[in-house]
Amino acid sequence: MHARATAKHLVSDGGGRDVYAVPGRVTHEAIFSVADRSFRCLSTQQGYSPFSTWMRGLAWAMCGFAEQLEFIETVADEDLAATGGRRSTESMMRMAACDACDFYIEHTAADGIPYWDAGAPHLHRLGDYQAKPADPFNPFEPVDSSAAAIAAQGLLRLAQYLRRKDARRSRRYAGAGLTVLGTLLGEPYLSVSRRHEGLLLHSVYHRPNGWDSVPQGRTVPCGESSMWGDYHLREAALYVQRLARREPYLTFWGPA
Repeated sequence: MHARATAKHLVSDGGGRDVYAVPGRVTHEAIFSVADRSFRCLSTQQGYSPFSTWMRGLAWAMCGFAEQLEFIETVADEDLAATGGRRSTESMMRMAACDACDFYIEHTAADGIPYWDAGAPHLHRLGDYQAKPADPFNPFEPVDSSAAAIAAQGLLRLAQYLRRKDARRSRRYAGAGLTVLGTLLGEPYLSVSRRHEGLLLHSVYHRPNGWDSVPQGRTVPCGESSMWGDYHLREAALYVQRLARREPYLTFWGPA
């Protein structure tokens, strides 16, 4: 039920939800009436606006729906009857996951690293930022490497899920996921300094509130880590390592 509400209200299918609807555009929050539980409006705390896409929120949707697709393959048909049945549940999650992953690929830099929000107000000052590698040291908008680490796992898991269902999309997502992970596992994203306590550099926490460290002489945050960025980089690396070595498949619910 939570996944259905998320897919319906927060992951755009490009339909008539609002005049800014674009397939795969993810909004941070939805507000409902406490009186009759009806949907009222979109909102965000950490994104630029309810009608842009906060890229870490997008990444959570990519990874979350991909992992849920993997999980429900292990659930008996009768246990999915109350939620609309297997076909309906898989279709809903698959559409949300694919739309979100397509949006990510189309709105990130050439090396797979996103700027913190797809509608950030100064992105235009970077020129054609999607045609070149991301620049974490630019003076206009920060990148968010933690969003990239989460998104990498979403892309790779969805690629595995689609191997026998949609080979073309599976190859597209696998290539994108490996591109993202390959970028993150090298400089300037992977920390190589023994003096730094983090693992993945250039993560952003809360850009609108200004809670991120801006180095002296710079105008936007860069150079810092977050626990969710470090965690998901490690998990994505372990996930790929297990695939490469044909070891037990890594899931959140337990052994393969």
